[in-house]
Amino acid sequence: MSQSETCKPQPAAKAALPTIDFCGHKITRLICGGNPQSGYSHFTAELNWEMVCYYTMPNIQKLLDECWANGINTVQTRGDRLQMRAYLEHQLNGGKMHWIAQTASEFADINANIGEIARYKPIAIYHHGTHTDNSWHSGKIDAVRDFLKVIHDQGLPAGIGTHIPEVIQYAEDKGWETDFYMACFYNLARGYKSAPATQQGKYAEERFPVEDPPRMAATMRAVRKPCLGFKIMAASRNCTTPEKTRGAFEFGYSNIKPNDAIVVGMFPKHRNQVAENASYVKELLKGG
Repeated sequence: MSQSETCKPQPAAKAALPTIDFCGHKITRLICGGNPQSGYSHFTAELNWEMVCYYTMPNIQKLLDECWANGINTVQTRGDRLQMRAYLEHQLNGGKMHWIAQTASEFADINANIGEIARYKPIAIYHHGTHTDNSWHSGKIDAVRDFLKVIHDQGLPAGIGTHIPEVIQYAEDKGWETDFYMACFYNLARGYKSAPATQQGKYAEERFPVEDPPRMAATMRAVRKPCLGFKIMAASRNCTTPEKTRGAFEFGYSNIKPNDAIVVGMFPKHRNQVAENASYVKELLKGG
């Protein structure tokens, strides 16, 4: 079958959500996160499996199309082979979503992983947060700086993911060549921990204290570079009602910089979370 036979028209998009300039690209201030697509709920093993079973390749493509139709133009996912393939199929089907890629924790050779990700044309790559944080706890954080050069050598903006505010402060103080930060509102890395891709049972040790989001938000505001804040929903704990969901978005956008964005994983098996989330953002950010 030829490429032209597999292509389908992209759904008509509603008016785009408010955007920021992100390393030369206009991206929406709401970004679709990728953990649910890879089966990482940060909640329970049962929800992990439900996500794995739901997110077949057709449903991943449906999610991307639904995001575009609701004014979201950017997705952030792991740079594993499933997600690289998913983004390739999106492109071959005429999709126009931007992709921000994370290095994949299960790959032994991160440099090779970065090179492979680059072939699929993301707009940026960042170093996986758990690897960053474990390097911090083991006293090897300076080794992470080398990956920024590897990403830049691919001609792409380079970022660092982290759950620890002090990591961002350290990189800034040392003058690291970061273009952006992927910053978790909750510090899930208070000590050395396994990545979800290698030991999902570690979820039981994760905590979501209420004092964490203000602390990370203050760190994001102190940095001039764009920051992408994630887990504002505390991995589904803050979205049990529409009021709590809206409140989580309101806190996020009220406490970050105008050139920051929020990343939210979406699981539309039971209801259209994409449309719901987009509606909250449109309401909260009306007028830009």
